[in-house]
Amino acid sequence: MANQIYLFSLVFFSVLLYQSTTVLSFQKSFDLQKPCKRFVFHLHNVAYDGDNMDNATSAAIVNPLGLGDFNFGKFVIMDNPVTMDQNYHSKPVARVQGFFFYHGKAKYDTWLSWSVVFNSTQHKGTLNIMGENPFMELTRDLPVVGGTGDFVMTRGIATFMTDLVEGNKYFRVKMDIKLYECYY
Repeated sequence: MANQIYLFSLVFFSVLLYQSTTVLSFQKSFDLQKPCKRFVFHLHNVAYDGDNMDNATSAAIVNPLGLGDFNFGKFVIMDNPVTMDQNYHSKPVARVQGFFFYHGKAKYDTWLSWSVVFNSTQHKGTLNIMGENPFMELTRDLPVVGGTGDFVMTRGIATFMTDLVEGNKYFRVKMDIKLYECYY
């Protein structure tokens, strides 16, 4: 009986050791100073307010629940143009499609899930960004969790900085996207 326990333990720990060295051999190291691709874009959001149906690029589909002063429960869907510069009328290089919702009861705070959709001669595919967006902070880092097309299985960081807010109708976000796993 003791020999069987010894043999089982030996086999178990041998397999465990083999698996740990196999996993370690496939890990990549990243130099955060040298992303494999980098983009700087400007997202333009025009909120629907009841009078601007032709120009609106986002709309609240669930309004605040009245639980505090920070829009808790508000859910917004969007299809926003993305440009290379700060000009809303510049030619879009992509669109951001997705949603965000307010979930902070003690401060303004959102969680978002966005796809940056490219369909041009330069890039085709999507970058997927999702996570916590404490938008009252000057800069926020959100994870790039994947992509399709030219960005298949990519990973990285998107640094957001809100550079213009015009009441509740318009805001512009500078997105500095750094990719660290690139396969194309």
